[in-house]
Amino acid sequence: MDETVRKISADDINPRYNWGRALPALGTMGVDFEERVDYRRLHRYRLSRVKQALDKSELGALLVFDVNNIRYVTSTKIGEWERDKLCRWALLARDQEPILWDFGSAAVHHKLYTPWLKPENCKAGLIGLRGTVNPAFGLMERHAKEIASLLKEAGVHKMPVGVDIIEPPMMFELEKAGLKIEDGQQVMLEARELKNIDEIALLNRAAAMVDGAYHLISEELKPGVRENDIVAKVNEFLYRHGSDDVISPIACCALATRRSSTFCKRSWAIGPATTAPSMSGERRRCSTTPIRRRAIGSTRQSR
Repeated sequence: MDETVRKISADDINPRYNWGRALPALGTMGVDFEERVDYRRLHRYRLSRVKQALDKSELGALLVFDVNNIRYVTSTKIGEWERDKLCRWALLARDQEPILWDFGSAAVHHKLYTPWLKPENCKAGLIGLRGTVNPAFGLMERHAKEIASLLKEAGVHKMPVGVDIIEPPMMFELEKAGLKIEDGQQVMLEARELKNIDEIALLNRAAAMVDGAYHLISEELKPGVRENDIVAKVNEFLYRHGSDDVISPIACCALATRRSSTFCKRSWAIGPATTAPSMSGERRRCSTTPIRRRAIGSTRQSR
């Protein structure tokens, strides 16, 4: 494998873009006649941001279970279903490359199709699945010892380990293995705060897709249509246009003086007194930042 794939250079930060021009809403396809989103540059930039944030902290390593942080560090995703399972995790120690644990078949897939990760760093693993596997079964203990051993090899086992979210039994096993667990979420947030040109392009594309969803809503919004009908159509629209993570789009229709626009009864029918939808949200490919484009046209972005 070419080592330059993992090399981080100044070009990963320099977008070579004229910031005096408006940001385009690039198409969803890659083409050979113009530069659009460079996903390998995006990965190198994100990994360099995490390494920089880690070096500035007092932590020796980051152990992440949040799928958004796993994706930020490793540029991997195995499907929408795994969003809330705590079934995957990644480890990044100082001056080391990311190590990823995944289901066995997914680990094989990563070895085949993610050349930016070292094959030996794509490992099969399983811990608790949010209580599905009893800690007494020993999986957590085994992986905690494995993580501690890897950190010892990296020479950072005596330094604190930053964790974003974790099942309590797994945290207890890590502490039994001699590791000091501290908050790693803030380190990850610091890394993710500054966006590069590729992330900005993806955010802009996501906002354009939400604009399209609003146009769809304006066409479908009529007396007798239920809110959950609108939600279903928005879901279909966003997935058809390339979303891989639609965050429960809300077509909240506030009935005058009856209820707040932030409270949905999705089976309610839309009547003459109904106002326009208040919000729609979605996540765009490789950008886990929710986009909410309100009726007045402003765009809010979270980290």
